[in-house]
Amino acid sequence: MSSSEFLWYIPNDVKAGHRGDAAAENHNSLETLTSHAKALEDHGWKGALVGTGWGRPDTFTIATALAARTTTFEPLIAIRPGYWRPANFASAAATLDHLSGGRVRVNIVSGQDNLAAYGDSEGDQAHRYARTREFMRLVRRLWTEENVTFKGEHFQVAGSTVEPRLQTRGERKHPKLYFGGASEAAEQVAATEADIQLFWGEPLDGVRERIERLKTLSRQLDRDLPPLQFGLRITTLVRDTTEQAWADAEAKVAEMAKGKAGNWNDHGKPVAVGQRRLLELHERGDVLDDNLYTAPGKFGGGGAGTTWLVGSAEDVARSLRKYEDLGITHFVLSDTPYLQEIKRQGDRLLPLLRG
Repeated sequence: MSSSEFLWYIPNDVKAGHRGDAAAENHNSLETLTSHAKALEDHGWKGALVGTGWGRPDTFTIATALAARTTTFEPLIAIRPGYWRPANFASAAATLDHLSGGRVRVNIVSGQDNLAAYGDSEGDQAHRYARTREFMRLVRRLWTEENVTFKGEHFQVAGSTVEPRLQTRGERKHPKLYFGGASEAAEQVAATEADIQLFWGEPLDGVRERIERLKTLSRQLDRDLPPLQFGLRITTLVRDTTEQAWADAEAKVAEMAKGKAGNWNDHGKPVAVGQRRLLELHERGDVLDDNLYTAPGKFGGGGAGTTWLVGSAEDVARSLRKYEDLGITHFVLSDTPYLQEIKRQGDRLLPLLRG
């Protein structure tokens, strides 16, 4: 049996039609979002990444509401240093973790956003990631220590004890800190501070190279945490047959090319290093490895929508196992329509991955 974990994605966007989803008027209502979270529970998923960004509903509020309406659903809450201060966030997350019975996961996002809109001025890349490093280190200390005093370049606390105290659950001492980013500055933060490094849907050779580099960095930078784990955030287009999957994938890309496939491009310019790597993949071919479809990147794509694994459940499971063989143990999958695909992939893909 696989020990990997499988999560889905909840876009949390005021604009309907995210990445080709159904453009329903109530797409981001509590009832609709709850129906997704409950479907995830019913169809074998561990939880879901909840999208973030200025101009979207507040991610932590959405995650709290969904945790209150579910019993096993684990929200992977995307948050930004600068939008949050460490002690405020550590307290909020500890409270939700306590109320939900230990279901909180955290995705630290440092990419550029509409900073001025919420009063941030995080400056250049070096400044941004130095601040993120301090944020992650301090939040972890606040979760695991009492009477914390910390004086850094970006944050300070004195005699700080977060209540309620986090309860140790097996080997889990605190919510896992997921992190992304492919720049040199980002990888140094991941190597020293993250629990799980998330990759976009790159080909196997690119993921292998990055895992090896991050392991080397962890040794060189004297990481003092448990070994870094690795995750994959990717679109998975699954159908009954290989032929049907490719027909549907090509039809979706044709609609994207016409500008009729809904809100696809989440990632405005300037483009981050990891996103640029994805957007350049189609120059190597429309299909890489066995079934990594890069053509969506020609027409925007955006993040996990830039490359897709396409095929039958057996095809996609086979490809995901190859990432697993490289050391990936955390998967965040999705396709649209989101609710339909939660059920389809939960029933057809997950059993193959767990078997």
